[in-house]
Formats: sequence, structure tokens, C-alpha cells
Amino acid sequence: MGRTVPSFRHALHQEQSKWKTFRISLDKKDKQSFDDVFTISRLYISASMMACRPIRLQPILMSVVFYHFKQISRLKGEDFEPVS
Repeated sequence: MGRTVPSFRHALHQEQSKWKTFRISLDKKDKQSFDDVFTISRLYISASMMACRPIRLQPILMSVVFYHFKQISRLKGEDFEPVS
């Protein structure tokens, strides 16, 4: 039988654990911001799971970028129009 792909929730938790030493070195308020990054990525777990990337950090970072892109667009009050 082939190998199964672990759930992305589990993979996300593993990836967050890998960054534990980085998190420890942050200031208290920065630790909360760091935790918020992983909280944002949980909003897009289904999409990240479907991306099925071998490097787990890629969908996590894309989730964060996508979320912030939406926030910036909303704050600007504009719909996105690509530049030609």
C-alpha cells in the first residue's frame, strides 16, 4: 500500500513545533504576533490540504499572504485589478 498524506492540521502543528526555538527568542508581544500567523493559516486548512505541497511551509505562508492581501484590499476599499 502507498503512504498516506497526514492531515494538514497535524502537519501545521508539526511545522509550528519546528519554529519553537525561534518563537522562544521573541519578545512577549512578538510571540503573540507569531502565534497569530499560525492562527491565520488555520483559516485556510482545507485549501492548504488540497494544495498537497511537499514543503509544508509553502501553503502556510500562502495562507498568510492571501489573508493579508484581502485585508489590504478591504482597507483600500478597492477591488483588485491586475496591472498590465
